[in-house]
Amino acid sequence: MSELRELYQSVILDHNKRPRNFRQPEGANRSADGDNPLCGDKLTVYLAVKDGVVEDAGFIGSGCAISKASASLMTEAIKGKRVEEVEKLFAGFHQLVTAPPTAEVESAGLGKLAVFTGVREFPVRVKCATLAWHTMRSALAQGGAPATTE
Repeated sequence: MSELRELYQSVILDHNKRPRNFRQPEGANRSADGDNPLCGDKLTVYLAVKDGVVEDAGFIGSGCAISKASASLMTEAIKGKRVEEVEKLFAGFHQLVTAPPTAEVESAGLGKLAVFTGVREFPVRVKCATLAWHTMRSALAQGGAPATTE
């Protein structure tokens, strides 16, 4: 295993064991539920959005290591960003994990989220990695319907 792959794996394991923002933030004014029936991942994403800025973000739920780590890193990445920036981050992350394994993908601007680059080698895990992101978008849209990977 390459050193970079080992680093990525350790970041994912750390965020799984000690997820950041594993809470319902005070002042959260948007939320959505997410479900990945294939894997059993279930979570709720909470956002505090004011004047078009995600001031705080958190999540509560259970799931596999990829799912929890993705939610943890996502909540860290979106805090303090304008909704438009969050949408761009979603697009970049989604492309990173859904591109063919041999494709060159631009990861600049993704920061720590680049640790998920290896997920695209395991198509069944892509749903685990993207569940929190789809749920977050549903919360932003105040859609009401639970986000699902199916």
